[in-house]
Amino acid sequence: MNIKRAGLACLMGLWLTTAVQAEDWASIESKAKGQTVYFNAWGGGESINRYLDWAAQETQKRYGVTLKHVKITDAAEVVKRIKTELDAGRNTDGTVDLIWVNGENFKALKQANALYGNWVESLPNWQYVDVAKPVRQDFSESTDNLEAPWGTAQLTFMADQAKVPTPPRSAAEWLSFAKAHPGRVTYPKPPAFHGTTFLKQLLTELTPDPKVLQQPVDSARWAEQTKPLWDYLDEFHPVAWREGKTFPATQADMIPLLADGELLLALTFNPNEAANLIESGQLPDSSYSFGFSKGTIGNVHFLAIPSNAKAKEGAQVVANFLLSPEAQARKADVTVWGDPSVLDISKLTPEQQAMMTSQAKGALTEKIPTLPEPHASWVEALEAEWLKRYGSQ
Repeated sequence: MNIKRAGLACLMGLWLTTAVQAEDWASIESKAKGQTVYFNAWGGGESINRYLDWAAQETQKRYGVTLKHVKITDAAEVVKRIKTELDAGRNTDGTVDLIWVNGENFKALKQANALYGNWVESLPNWQYVDVAKPVRQDFSESTDNLEAPWGTAQLTFMADQAKVPTPPRSAAEWLSFAKAHPGRVTYPKPPAFHGTTFLKQLLTELTPDPKVLQQPVDSARWAEQTKPLWDYLDEFHPVAWREGKTFPATQADMIPLLADGELLLALTFNPNEAANLIESGQLPDSSYSFGFSKGTIGNVHFLAIPSNAKAKEGAQVVANFLLSPEAQARKADVTVWGDPSVLDISKLTPEQQAMMTSQAKGALTEKIPTLPEPHASWVEALEAEWLKRYGSQ
């Protein structure tokens, strides 16, 4: 009898907890209605911009929340703005309500106590998230319920089968390829995200002990650990595009150069981008995606709410919608954006599963091992050293 009562009490407690959560969420949705959410997110991708236009229409129609996409080129600049506002005492009326962020920028906001907390795993659509993915870690930093996973990504390379039938499959082969095709290989200029990611990829392959990259930078061993990277770039730059004296400002700037054959290789952090670019007519049908045989860096990207956001409820409603199976399936569709989902596909409908697993011409179809991101402290250190060595060339 006592066991039955205990079981009944447990069920009642679970029901009450669920009911309270539902009531709390209803309150959040009610407060969100009429709010405007200023979502600071990268604006350099046409497919991303179109997807967010669709999301804005849906959040307005369904929840009465106005979503404004503030197109940015560098999340670090937004981080500085948030911190400046807080330093000036602007604690409740910030200009940023939601930010697409990860890595060193998340860590900077977290260390500055500049993030609104304890909301992510209370979202109704958290139930669909695949927690086997690194959704609670961001560049070796615990997310601590401060940012919601939005998508997964992996460094991927692109080429045209008509011009590059056999692509380079390692850092060493990349260098050999560049020497065989002088002036037709490059990478975006750090601190552009994709350029810095390429540096991290090279360092992961070239450093004697890649495990040290999972720890904070050790200044005493910095020169020893990074020397292979700088030696590599010193050899690569003279045969690179424009002799390594100038670099594309962004990854997006590489796409037209790849399309017209000025560049033979380009890179992306979306394994489906080539398919999307073929679909939109920006790359030829013969384009394809590939990776390095031993793996490329991959991670999860996130959404965060600044502590001084004006529309915190609206931001949560937007983040929850963007985590919904419908929104995640649409985002994963290679004809829309092709950004891989953070959801557990087994929890979705057959139709949603089909959208997330569909393949299109040009997408990465081979299984490339995912390498972990280095600790966030390596980003700033690598960018500063790169700029000191090559930024003024």
